[in-house]
Amino acid sequence: MLYSIKNFIAHKFLLRELVIKGIKLKYRRSYLGILWSLLEPVLMTAVLTVIFGTLFNNNNPLFPLHILSGRLLYSFFSSATNMSLRAIRSNASMIKKVYVPKYLYVLSSIIYNYLIFLVSLVVLFGLAIILKVYPTWNLLLAWLPLVLLFLLAFGVGMILATIGVFFRDMEYLWSIIMTVIMYASAIFYYPEKILSSQYWWILKYNPLFQIIDMFRKCIMGQTMSMFSLLYASGFTLVTIIVGCAFFIRKQDKFILYI
Repeated sequence: MLYSIKNFIAHKFLLRELVIKGIKLKYRRSYLGILWSLLEPVLMTAVLTVIFGTLFNNNNPLFPLHILSGRLLYSFFSSATNMSLRAIRSNASMIKKVYVPKYLYVLSSIIYNYLIFLVSLVVLFGLAIILKVYPTWNLLLAWLPLVLLFLLAFGVGMILATIGVFFRDMEYLWSIIMTVIMYASAIFYYPEKILSSQYWWILKYNPLFQIIDMFRKCIMGQTMSMFSLLYASGFTLVTIIVGCAFFIRKQDKFILYI
């Protein structure tokens, strides 16, 4: 553990440069640049509110806030894990030339997507004010699901980065899995009907849904579920342990397959 900490400190400058590089590449040749992180969720929320509000005959004035909060968290998780999946292979040229702790490529992918995600939260809080959903003491706990979201993305990212080196088709398989996760995270609908049906376990045991649900409750002035907090925390911890152990065990073989 002490060696890992020293190793991380020794390469923190490189991590910062990788994060900056990732942000620049994401918005390369874009006129609006990082402003797209504000415009895209606004436009998407407007479209989804019209479509799913009409489809489900939903007249709840807070429905746009429900959609936007879920959409932002899901979009970060999707982008971060997809970038992590390709992190080792996309940096193959550097890995072959110089020694760099390989987990930095995964971590930098998570961090720069997380920074863009945090910027996009400005839109969420702006919408909350417009809809007259004002801050309460519960908002002070919103950092808990946000931290868990980052850690979950890192744990899953480490697993995907390892698998992606040896099994290239994982990139296509993961896109399908993320579509399933999207519909199982109650982004476009209220979860009450599912939780009261025979398919309740789909949401209950989906850690991303639990994180999204906790965050939604915090911004809407409600008390988060203790089950959600404990389950999401436990699942995230196990995922990080498995991901790091799997990555460390296989990283010496990366050079043979990239």
